[in-house]
Amino acid sequence: MIVYELTCAHAHRFEGWFASGDDYASQRERGLVTCPMCDDAHVERVPSARVSVPKGATRAASPPRPSAPTPPPAQDASAGLPAELLAKLREVVKQTENVGTRFPEEARRIHYEEVPARPIRGQASADDAKALQDEGIEFSPVPPFLLPDSH
Repeated sequence: MIVYELTCAHAHRFEGWFASGDDYASQRERGLVTCPMCDDAHVERVPSARVSVPKGATRAASPPRPSAPTPPPAQDASAGLPAELLAKLREVVKQTENVGTRFPEEARRIHYEEVPARPIRGQASADDAKALQDEGIEFSPVPPFLLPDSH
């Protein structure tokens, strides 16, 4: 198992675990490596201080090194947000109705007042999202780490 420090085009830093360097490259090429905060697939490796030693390998004796600083307990390591804020955001998202792939249709029905307004979430293709924006329908992507089934 190999751990890479990664960043997306929006400068969100996170780590990814892969079976090998080739596995990382293959997943990245297929668009499977995405930012857990914004779902951006433009992900790059960044320099890391992590060093792994294969099982059974011997290491030369070296002086003890100070351990890496650990994040404060009030932080959620995956999102970089204070735990209290993260919990509140997840609670807000939990109060939305998951309409799945019907999101573009439901967003339009709400926007054009065909149905009563209600908080919804779901999936939309890039083309559907662009069409909604062109129609003046406001929405925001929900980062995967806020979804009720992501933690």
